Amino acid sequence: MPPTLRAGRIARGMRLSEMAGNTTDFAQALTRAGHYDVADIERAEEVLASVSEVGLETVRILFSDQHGILRGKTIVAAALASAFKSGIGVPSTLLLKDTAHKTVFPVWTGGLSIADQPFGGAGDVILRPDPARFFPLPWSPHSAILLCDVFHRSGAPVSFSSGAVLANAVGKLDAAGFRAIFGLEVEFQVFECLDPALGHAAATMPPAPVQTRNLTQGYKYLTETRYAEVEDLLDHLRRMAEGLGLHPRSMEIEMGPSQFEFTFEPSDPVTQADRFVLFRTMVKEVCHIRGLHASFMAKPVLPNAVANGWHIHQSLLDKATGKALFCPDTPGELTTPASGWIAGILKHAAAFCLLTNPTVNSYKRFQPFQLAPNAVQWGQDNRGAMLRALLTAGDPASRVENRVADTSANPHYAFAAQILSGLEGIQSGDTPPPASEDPYNDAAEPLPRSLIAAVEAFGSSAYLRSAMGDAVVDYIVTLKRAEWDRYISALSEWEQQEYFGLF
Repeated sequence: MPPTLRAGRIARGMRLSEMAGNTTDFAQALTRAGHYDVADIERAEEVLASVSEVGLETVRILFSDQHGILRGKTIVAAALASAFKSGIGVPSTLLLKDTAHKTVFPVWTGGLSIADQPFGGAGDVILRPDPARFFPLPWSPHSAILLCDVFHRSGAPVSFSSGAVLANAVGKLDAAGFRAIFGLEVEFQVFECLDPALGHAAATMPPAPVQTRNLTQGYKYLTETRYAEVEDLLDHLRRMAEGLGLHPRSMEIEMGPSQFEFTFEPSDPVTQADRFVLFRTMVKEVCHIRGLHASFMAKPVLPNAVANGWHIHQSLLDKATGKALFCPDTPGELTTPASGWIAGILKHAAAFCLLTNPTVNSYKRFQPFQLAPNAVQWGQDNRGAMLRALLTAGDPASRVENRVADTSANPHYAFAAQILSGLEGIQSGDTPPPASEDPYNDAAEPLPRSLIAAVEAFGSSAYLRSAMGDAVVDYIVTLKRAEWDRYISALSEWEQQEYFGLF
């Protein structure tokens, strides 16, 4: 080994002792803190050793917020041991912001309480790093992301945080003797950035949109020549996704201009939710470095732009035996668990739409004959139906694909909605209506036509209130009503064109 390399490793080893002191003392400190079990402590020590060995300079201590956006602080590597011991404080208002990053709860009035916990005065909540969710960044090799759970200073988890909502749903599924497997298909666009909108006048809340143009023309779905035009970019994104451990499976040219799709290996809901937010973050950061703008907006307001869907593949296993419970014995059959799961998701579709389609813009995507659903129904391998049943006799990969969601969703909330709805259908012994063969013409219940319709359906769902808790439902309703109120208060180009010359 060259002397310079050996000296560098010695120096990094010294930095490990600075970060953690004696590793036994470090383990004892984590044990006293009471937030980690033995396996967690071992992982934390491994993370510290890895940071030291690689020579990382910074670690991004992040959590997935209510919109599925990663937020947090970046610390120097030497502060990582302290972060494990004591957590990192961040303003509680990070949990109280709408999509414009505006705090919509009255934090300056005395006694603000949400879910029986104080939030007045914009005090801190604590980010508790999860050592099993440590991701060195291949596009920023001096840094890493360490994902966290969110706690009050009292030590209680924040019940409406992304991780807690999904953990609650997974816990109910586990108690019922099931294990879920989810798959991801994620559509998005990447554009050349012509104007980053950095002028002072553009620094509004939310900021002015950047100005872009396409990287490719559209409507050559899955064509090789289109792929070749952007192979360098897609290879780069794939390598970064692989470097993060996200396990991508395919990279595709989608229908619209500059539109692409990545799919990922199936996994458990918590892993897939993390993969989704990490992928969305990675794509935006890597593209920015290349002078590009990536967007996961449901339906960009650009000429000829096509909507971005997110198809949630889901199946169920028996927790004790590992048996695939959606796999039929005969063609065309619905197993009892598959029947109940489909029926439950259909029954609660309007209510959970707020979690799968969370923005004003989301509801512009529900158009007929556009490979997106506009009504609550299911079909056998039918891409026009909300639920596409891919159930093949003897195939353990048999699954249900929910095509309702878009890529602006918080995956933790969206997965929780699938689990809670499907589980309720199984436990109630529900059965679905006949499969649709003409989903755009059947007289099925329409999906909500606007964000406010989805807010009202969600807020009035007795089942989701019982399954998620009143505090969680009221919290999400408050955030999304604020977004809707800002939308209906804004003057639009449509109004100007419609009325300015008429009256």
